[in-house]
Amino acid sequence: MDIQGDSIGQDGTVTTAAGAPPGPARPGGSGAGPGGGPVVRRIDRENADADRLLDGEWVVANGLGGYASATLSGALTRRYHGLLIAALPAPLGRMVLLSHLMEQVVMPDGTTVPLAQIDGADAPAGNGTLSTFLMEDGLPVWRYRIGGVEIEKRLSMPHRQNIVHVSYRLAAGSPAVRLRLRPSVGFRPIEGSVASGGGREYRLIVEGERFEISAGPELPTLRLKLSGEQVSFTLDGERRREVRFRLEAERGYDSRGTLWSPGGFEARLEPGAALTVTAGSEEWRVLDALEPEDVRAWEQERRRHLVAIAPPCARQGPAAELVLAADSFLMTPAGRVADIIHAYATGDEVRSVIAGYHWFTDWGRDTMISLEGLTLCTGRPVEAGWILRTFAKHIHRGLIPNLFPEGGNRGLYHTADATLWFFHALNRYLSHTGDRDTLRRLLPRLLEIVEFHRRGTEFGIRVDPDDGLLMQGEAGYQLTWMDAKVDDWVVTPRRGKAVEINALWYNALSLTAGWLAEERDAAAARPVHELAALCRDSFNRRFWNPTTGHLFDVVDGEHGDDPACRPNQIFAVSLDHPVLARERWQPVLDTVRERLLTPVGLRSLAPGHRDYKERYFGDLRARDAAYHQGTVWGWLIGPYVDAHLKLNPDDKAGARALLEGFWPHLSDAGVGTISEIFDAEPPFTPRGCIAQAWSVAEVLRCWVKTA
Repeated sequence: MDIQGDSIGQDGTVTTAAGAPPGPARPGGSGAGPGGGPVVRRIDRENADADRLLDGEWVVANGLGGYASATLSGALTRRYHGLLIAALPAPLGRMVLLSHLMEQVVMPDGTTVPLAQIDGADAPAGNGTLSTFLMEDGLPVWRYRIGGVEIEKRLSMPHRQNIVHVSYRLAAGSPAVRLRLRPSVGFRPIEGSVASGGGREYRLIVEGERFEISAGPELPTLRLKLSGEQVSFTLDGERRREVRFRLEAERGYDSRGTLWSPGGFEARLEPGAALTVTAGSEEWRVLDALEPEDVRAWEQERRRHLVAIAPPCARQGPAAELVLAADSFLMTPAGRVADIIHAYATGDEVRSVIAGYHWFTDWGRDTMISLEGLTLCTGRPVEAGWILRTFAKHIHRGLIPNLFPEGGNRGLYHTADATLWFFHALNRYLSHTGDRDTLRRLLPRLLEIVEFHRRGTEFGIRVDPDDGLLMQGEAGYQLTWMDAKVDDWVVTPRRGKAVEINALWYNALSLTAGWLAEERDAAAARPVHELAALCRDSFNRRFWNPTTGHLFDVVDGEHGDDPACRPNQIFAVSLDHPVLARERWQPVLDTVRERLLTPVGLRSLAPGHRDYKERYFGDLRARDAAYHQGTVWGWLIGPYVDAHLKLNPDDKAGARALLEGFWPHLSDAGVGTISEIFDAEPPFTPRGCIAQAWSVAEVLRCWVKTA
């Protein structure tokens, strides 16, 4: 490799449009899966306007919590975008290491054409070069056409390694060209301001064909190499470029940051030949261990195996895409070394669930709600057991963690429902696997949880001895899943006796009593049965609101009983042990259908309420004011389908039809996955995280359930 001293020029911007209506039989839809080739979602530029390049995003995860992600155009519009976000041991957490590759093609006549833009400040203009974007087996593929030159770019991440490979291949029949690639970096935590990375003092070390970028001993080293023909590197005086992160500006955060680059690579690209940039925070012996082409092939093989072991109804079309999307959330928490060592010592594995990309870590509530769809409905029950036993090790005073903070080893426990969802997830796991050994290991912890809740535990979570209902609440905390908080403002505190908390409490008690009867005897189960019976009797006396014909959202709250029409009441019907009397199921389902149901989930508050918000947008305060005040949540389609089938057990076709609104969405926002939330009114614009675990899990679970 030659290292030169001349500048390689500036990058430019690309303009194309992308997008097409999804559907298994149309361009822009998804491919078949096993027996019909790879699972593919295709977006062609001629089928949509240019803004799709900046609005559409992709994400590829590495099984450690790290990932690569950007817009279809290549522009960086979020602080969370980058080609390598590495998952590192605490206290570092996930860090943006390689932000961008500026790509230029030097044509045979000497003209230079950019492939991808870097700055999302302005919409792209001009004809552009991107002809097609695909998610192929969940991995992004770009196809560029420049006159008679066709170039294909692919990105892959080897599973459970902080490495990314970006490969370029020139189509047969195209004339040879030269490709210039300029890496840009801005080392920072993913939650760090975009202004925090560019000002560091970076150092480049070159040893033969190996390149290392460092920014001090407390930070990781980024290692880079280029595999190709006639490769050279131009060191041109360390450029810094200001980038405007468009979505961060819209979200009210710092939006201007500086990226640093020491220079760029250049290589000759022959027809049919490939050129690959490899970047990682791993040691050189790891980066050198595998050839890039092998990594891509093996990762595709791993992904196709995931589709092959899924239930037959989920092996093709959009459902197969969701099987692959589900894989992105399952991870080994790289930062929690003690957990990994402890699990290995006991012959187990550590697994957890990233709640959503880009900014969530692993959350207890999201993990337990998602467990069935992500693992049991994808043919991965062993990992479900690992997840349950991982969280069981962290039970503290009768609670599982609400979340593990970024870069931390210890969980935070401010949640009233995550622990109750643990019982639900365990029951679904046992029903699927019959793993009585895990039940016997966990049963003492379950009894400990019940006793702590009965006597009282953290954050005011305790059973009211007068009625057996579970109450919760402490000033300054948001303990239910409706957990938005801005500074000291808890948007939906819901302190008191919340409807879904008590539905989950009754379900947990009923499950525990049944397990005790099976594993011990009726006498051991009797006290728990009695507590469950008291809860059920009180629930049906206290929560039914005859004035509205549906359930109160909270009783004995700070301001009395709350009659707001929210989706939380559906759990009184949908859970395995429904707490609501049978004769009231239909009115609840009717209310939810008429006032809350949308094509992409349930509204979090019915229209007409004084706090109802139609759109989720603006700065943090404005967004959180809408987060649970009308905003649609995709995951809530799951309990709604469950409730519908309890009342209409022969209507699987009608239940499956409730999922149809999600299929066009697979070409929006995060391509091939499902967003966290949507606006409350048409066109139900996707918002929040572009890929959310429980959204994917619940849609996939319902698809399998209605097969």
